[in-house]
Formats: sequence, C-alpha cells, structure tokens
Amino acid sequence: MAEKLVELFDTTLRDGTQGEAVTLTVLDKVSIAVRLDEFGIDIIEGGWPGSNPKDAEFFKEISKHNLSHAKMCAFGSTARSAAAIAADPNLNELLRAETPYVSIFGKTWKFHAEKGLGITESENEQLIFDSVRFLVSHGRTVVFDAEHFFDGFKNDEKFALTMIRAAEAAGASVLTLCDTNGGSLPSEVGNAVSRVRSVVKVPVGIHTHNDSELAVANTLMAVSAGVTHVQGTVNGIGERCGNANLISIIPNLILKMQCLTNKQLQLEQLTSLSNFVYEVINIAPNNRAAFVGKSAFAHKGGVHVSAVMKDSRMYEHITPETVGNQQRVLVSDLSGQSNIKYKAKEFGLDLSGDKELSKRLVANIKSLEYNGYQFDGAEASFELILRSETNEFSPFFKTIDSKIHVMFDNQKHSKSEAVVKIEVNGEEEHTAANGDGPVNALDNALRKALLRFYPEIALIKLVDYKVRVLDEKDGTAAKVRVLIQSGDGNETWSTVGVSENIIEASWQALCDSINYKLFKSKSNYISQIQQ
Repeated sequence: MAEKLVELFDTTLRDGTQGEAVTLTVLDKVSIAVRLDEFGIDIIEGGWPGSNPKDAEFFKEISKHNLSHAKMCAFGSTARSAAAIAADPNLNELLRAETPYVSIFGKTWKFHAEKGLGITESENEQLIFDSVRFLVSHGRTVVFDAEHFFDGFKNDEKFALTMIRAAEAAGASVLTLCDTNGGSLPSEVGNAVSRVRSVVKVPVGIHTHNDSELAVANTLMAVSAGVTHVQGTVNGIGERCGNANLISIIPNLILKMQCLTNKQLQLEQLTSLSNFVYEVINIAPNNRAAFVGKSAFAHKGGVHVSAVMKDSRMYEHITPETVGNQQRVLVSDLSGQSNIKYKAKEFGLDLSGDKELSKRLVANIKSLEYNGYQFDGAEASFELILRSETNEFSPFFKTIDSKIHVMFDNQKHSKSEAVVKIEVNGEEEHTAANGDGPVNALDNALRKALLRFYPEIALIKLVDYKVRVLDEKDGTAAKVRVLIQSGDGNETWSTVGVSENIIEASWQALCDSINYKLFKSKSNYISQIQQ
C-alpha cells in the first residue's frame, strides 16, 4: 500500500488503568508519559479529571514537564444535559486540566441512547453537538470518541452516522470509531470505516478492544480502509481482555504497511518501552508477546535452528534487533547439534570441529530432559554442563552431608533449621542456619558455610523460585522440577534441579546457582589478568 501518515494516540494512562490488577500512582503515570513522549507518541490521553482527583492531580504534575513532542489529552464524556452545557461539571473539569487536546465520548448506538441515557435521537445529537462546540469554543482540539460505533452501525446505520456528523459539524478534529465491546470482525470494521469516510471530511480514528482477540487486526484493517488516527495502549492493557496493543500495531504499521509517523520512531526501543511499562505496573512481561516477547525470536527445534544459523529469514519475519529484541536458541530434548553449537558460540566456545562432543552433549541433554530437566528456562545450568564436558568447569565445593529440621504446631508456628557439611579444596566446613522454610534455611546454611572461602557469594540474591510437579498421577511421590532465578545486581541467571524430593531438587538448583556465580567470577578475573 502507498505510504500513509498516521497519528499515534496512547491511552495507557486512561483506558489502560481500567484493566484488572493495573494501578498507577501519579508519579507512575508521569514516568510513563515521559517515556511515551521520548518514544514519539503524538497524543497521550492522561486520564479522566472529572472522575477522580488523582487524574486531575496528574495533569497538574505533567504540566511541569517539558514534553518534546507529545501533546497531552484529557478524557471525559458529553454533558449530562443539553440544557446546561456551560455549567456541566465534567466539561469544566476538562477545561481545568488545561490540555491542548480533549477527547470526549458520545453515544452512537441507538440502543445505548434510548436505554442507557433515556433520550431521543434528536436529543442525543444535540448533546454531542453542544458538548463538542463548547470545548472547541474554549480553544481545545477535540477528539470525538464514537462509543459503540460498530455495534451502532450494524444496528442502525443512519443513527450512527448522524451522531458522528453532529460531532464533525460542531468542530471535532478527529472522529474515532470505537469497537467498545470488542466483538467486531475485521471485515465489518473495514466496511464501516469506508462508509464513514464517504460521508465526513475530517480525519477518522480507530479505538478497538480485544474481547475477540482481534483488536490489532481490526486496527490494521481500519488503517487499510483509510483511518489515520490510531488509538491503543502499551502491551494491550485495558478493561476486560484489554485494548489494541500499540506494541504490536506500531511495527506492523511501519514495517509491514510502510506507514509514516509524525516523528520518526526509534523502533529499536520498542522492547525496552514494553518492558518499562510492565515494570511500572508491576506485571510480569508476556514472554510470547509478538515482536517484543522473550520467546518471539526463540528457536527450539533442531531443524529450525540449523536453518536460522544459515539465514534467519527462514524462520523470522523480521530482524529481532529492529524492535530491540534478540534471537535466542533453546536447548531441550528437541535439540540437535545445531542448537548445541549455537549456544556454545554464545558462551564463546567453537564446537564446529568436534562432532563427537556435540553428539555427546545432545545425548546427555536429551537424557536429562527425559528425566524432567528443562534447560530452555535454566541456561546457567546448561552452561555448567557444557563447561564440564569441555573440562573448563568442576564444582567449587562438594556436599558431604545435609539435614533439615522442620517444626510446627497447631498454632501455625513453624521453624526450619538446616545443617550442612561441605568440602572446599580438602577442607571441611560444618554449619547450621535457620530460615523461613526448609529451602530458605538450606540456602542460608550453604551460603554461611561457603562465605569464608568465597566472599563474593554475599552478592547473590534469590530473585524467583518455582516448583512444578512433573507426574501428578504419582501424587506426593511425583518428581518435581525446581527453577531458581538468582541475581547479583549486575546480571540474573536461572538454574534447575529435579528429584522426587523437593528439598533435593532445590539443593541441586541452589548449588548450580552458586557454582555459576563462582565460575563467572573466576572467568572474569582471568580475563582481566590476561588483558
């Protein structure tokens, strides 16, 4: 398609906050707004000042920041009564926000106007016209959100078109067609947009929800049909199933549809922007998210990896670095020698000339995964196996003995104590430690025993701990897989352990975690000396 200029409208701070488990403070909203401005978003809808004091406070706070590109927008509804437009509290709160843009929604589905508001078609039309005209007369650029437009268009096309014409006649600069219930199909969206563009002269926008898993598809279809104003949220957060995901929409518009934006976007910052917003709202990133997810360019099957190593276009629709992501190769029971060689190369090892070692590693990994290990989520444990096979790594300590004591009573009081005996370079250390649970006690005891030999382990912190039952039919005798993520302030790494005993599986993962840290510390020290 021919190049088209699109305007990007972000509603993460307004519609996004209506999503379940999404809560933002004023400072959170400011930090996201600043990041959206840096990225190149044109209009940022900051909230509904007429609905809560926090949003009103946000607009005061964001006005203190000199945004380089984005324009702020306050959100609200049409007036409650056409007889008292100038005194309407909602419209006046929008003015008090002092934003250059204002977005207001009005009813474009006859069912909503009659049943929800209890007013006639002409009264609804007048309400829209007078509300928009009032805001325009006070110098605001108005984006009219045609609420439930696609449902209204299917129900009564004449009614829906009459309402958006009223907003246009009153001076709205953009007419945004909303799939508020998220139930429309791309073909329906395309047909409705084409019809609207035939009867209005101002730019048309699109605002979709994801209740049918079609928000992104519907948005792209709308752009194909002539829409130039695109609304959505970062990561698709929003009410119910969420809003259209700008993180997916933007690269599709630019890379696939050759659309232009008002400011040249730094697409290589897309993954970083996605992760930043996830971090601020305190929600774990979606690893399988298109373009930016950790798994978006991850390859596991040996045939795939072999092809990707020759030319990544065989199994990647874009170059991952274009959107700030990176290619990953996973090691599992589906792996072939290509996976092993690729991972070895990541670690600085060239196995291309040692086919026997590659075969041995593949057989070893497949055997371990058959017994429950999983290395695509525990790459530190895999690297230790690889380094062991190449004689670069041997454990920094040996476990001689360990014991766990767990005591609890009917008052739900519990206490855990771990006793460990280890050997380091022929010297034994025997110690004990308490903990909040048996694994925590074991972790504390192990660190305590090793600290005088390896003081650098004091930096290690447990970031995450996951347990999965592998054979549920075996009940309490089932194998479990423990995945531990650790960090030292500079990097994080993951290790794995498997056993019918959850404590033993945890111990394996804990030992791998500490061994990995010590191996890396030793390698970095040697590298510095050689330099």
